[in-house]
Amino acid sequence: MSSVTKLREDICRTGASLFNRGLTHGSTGNISVALPDGGWLMTPTGSSLGTLDPARLSHLDATGQHIDGDKPTKEAFLHTSMYRERPQSGAVVHLHSTHSVAVSCLDGIDHANCLPPITAYYVMRIGALPLVPYFPPGDEALAEAVAKLAGRHHAMLLANHGPVVAGTSLSAAQDAVEELEETARLFLMLRHERVRKLTPEQVAELRSRFG
Repeated sequence: MSSVTKLREDICRTGASLFNRGLTHGSTGNISVALPDGGWLMTPTGSSLGTLDPARLSHLDATGQHIDGDKPTKEAFLHTSMYRERPQSGAVVHLHSTHSVAVSCLDGIDHANCLPPITAYYVMRIGALPLVPYFPPGDEALAEAVAKLAGRHHAMLLANHGPVVAGTSLSAAQDAVEELEETARLFLMLRHERVRKLTPEQVAELRSRFG
């Protein structure tokens, strides 16, 4: 099996896992992976992550031109912006996962860091989570807004939209976006309770130890 064939199957398996566990729904969300030649594989526009076909995934070259497969997601520019600012990334996952979207709609959250340090794994896998201003779906101005933050953040929350996360591999990006969603769920559950957050010293120790 070639490396590209394996990546195609990995995307489909990841999409099905996210869909079957309710982390995406309908035709929402999209996934991409970086290819050895500098291009990308992406999920097609209008596709359900639960029923992806490896042979029909969109293939883009290193300039972002569509060269094979079905037409790519209309948010392809969101992915390419992340890769250009974070060339070490191997994959990007964007979801409309319920609890993360709910947090992105709240008034008064910290736009520099949308979620507090509730757990060690959130700090380790996400760090600070900035809020990207709202843009209509498919608006390419979103690419510029994401690019401004992507050099410093591998994860961000799109206002009234959902999370986008880059990782060194597809499994790393999936782990991170799932950690983000679980933390968003905990945050909403605890929002009106007295919460014992990690202290700045504890956060600094985690960042020093795990990067």
